[in-house]
Amino acid sequence: MEQISWADFEKVELRVGRIVDADSFPEARKPAYKLRVDFGPEIGIKKSSAQVTGHYQPEELIGRLVVAVVNFPPKQIGPFLSECLVTGFHDEAGDVVLCEPDREVPLGARLL
Repeated sequence: MEQISWADFEKVELRVGRIVDADSFPEARKPAYKLRVDFGPEIGIKKSSAQVTGHYQPEELIGRLVVAVVNFPPKQIGPFLSECLVTGFHDEAGDVVLCEPDREVPLGARLL
């Protein structure tokens, strides 16, 4: 495991957002959804491509709180421009389980 400095970690903007829209993304090479995530008034809504199809259907994603990196540069994924990275963990089968706060917190709150 590579070590990073505290200063390196402080550069990563991990923020809480609420998924407000989720659609299938048939053009993606790996199964994925196109998400729109609301990070509150300071950051606004950002788009993300998320490979979370193993455990979630689009309609059950709407309204969920997620943790995402919001300060990566936008990344073109086929015809879609992803603006943030929604975080998760691989389970034993390799499917992604979302990283979610276990209680309500303000949209845009930063992980400390």
